[in-house]
Amino acid sequence: MVPIPRTPRPLSPGPLALSRQELALLAITVIWGGTYLVVHLAMRYSGPMFFVGVRFAVAGLAAALIFHRSLRGMTRADVGAGAAIGVMIFFGYGLQTVGLQTVSSSTSAFLTALFVPMVPFMQWAVYRKRPHVMAFAGAGLAFAGLVLLAGPGALQVGLGTGEVVTLLSTVAIAAEIVMISVFSAKVNLGRVTVVQLLTCSLLAFLAMPATGEAIPSFSWVWLAAGAGLGLASCVIQLTMNWAQKSVDPTRATIIYTGEPVWAGVIGRIAGDRLPGLALVGAALIVLSVLVSELKPHGRPPRGNPTTAVELPGPRTEPDSEDLPGAIT
Repeated sequence: MVPIPRTPRPLSPGPLALSRQELALLAITVIWGGTYLVVHLAMRYSGPMFFVGVRFAVAGLAAALIFHRSLRGMTRADVGAGAAIGVMIFFGYGLQTVGLQTVSSSTSAFLTALFVPMVPFMQWAVYRKRPHVMAFAGAGLAFAGLVLLAGPGALQVGLGTGEVVTLLSTVAIAAEIVMISVFSAKVNLGRVTVVQLLTCSLLAFLAMPATGEAIPSFSWVWLAAGAGLGLASCVIQLTMNWAQKSVDPTRATIIYTGEPVWAGVIGRIAGDRLPGLALVGAALIVLSVLVSELKPHGRPPRGNPTTAVELPGPRTEPDSEDLPGAIT
């Protein structure tokens, strides 16, 4: 059975307090949201697979420079875990990009949103423990919010080639989130980050002949965008690998739904205007994070606990926390 991630310690008391790890995940959704304008501009000068390859090559090399000392201790477990996660990253980015060639952005956003309700069930299958009911409620609210952000046109979905490919990308996204939680506590953080980033880059370059994509003419635009987003991807994947050692996969997924909210905010600053329905969707996504954190208490024990008195007496055996090496 796969070990269940430990609950991170919040920075402040209270039912809605966020831990350092959760705050870090919230921060990377801001970075994610800011990448859309950059990628949109870069696609005028480069094909999708080449750009993904450059982006993750830069990310992998940056991670290798950061963790160069630990690379000498690379194990088979590090390579296997990193390669598996890297394959999911590639299919998540690659298939979604292929689908966007024939599917509108609103339809793609709606279909991609299916990873939100998918993760709790995938987590259930892997960890053999049903997530808390409020996690399901939060995932449902987040999914509804993403649908509203996509717009009413996203509901008109047919199952053409583009739609099927996009649906497959959501499975890869959900699998990546769960796999990071599965492997994060068992392998070296730095080595796995390097392997998964370089794996995605290699697969993207190898996919270029299959998609009929040629190497684009040199442009400072795709080079600067690829380098910048590569460094951002390094930070994002490193943060995910670190934070999901303790953050539940379902909880992490709901936090990740903040990405389209920040994309809308940054797009508005750039001149885009969200319709009223999309603003409602953004509010639902924010609400989903709060709902997922609520844990209703069970029934209180019978009797008045304030009248209970502990009688003094000799201890016959030590408490578990007093034992050397006891797990608390």
